[in-house]
Amino acid sequence: MMLLMRSTFRIDDDVLEELKSQARQQQVPLTRVVNRVLRAGLAASGGRGAKRKRYRESTHAMGAPRADLDKALALAAGLEDEEVLRKLAMRK
Repeated sequence: MMLLMRSTFRIDDDVLEELKSQARQQQVPLTRVVNRVLRAGLAASGGRGAKRKRYRESTHAMGAPRADLDKALALAAGLEDEEVLRKLAMRK
């Protein structure tokens, strides 16, 4: 037995006009067209139970750090200050 349920959705005006146009052309109720489009979208996206292949990040050894990373924010701020000073010196 199929359970019918009422729901309220906000649909963009251009999408609604396209759905209404299809309903008029096919001479069927708008609800039928909306359900058909939703089913097609779900099927195209894999639907229920579809599992995607898990993404694996590859890692690379970068060696020992050349700076003390315990104070990385201070290091970044210092580098940013140096860059600002370099740009200001170029203006002269």
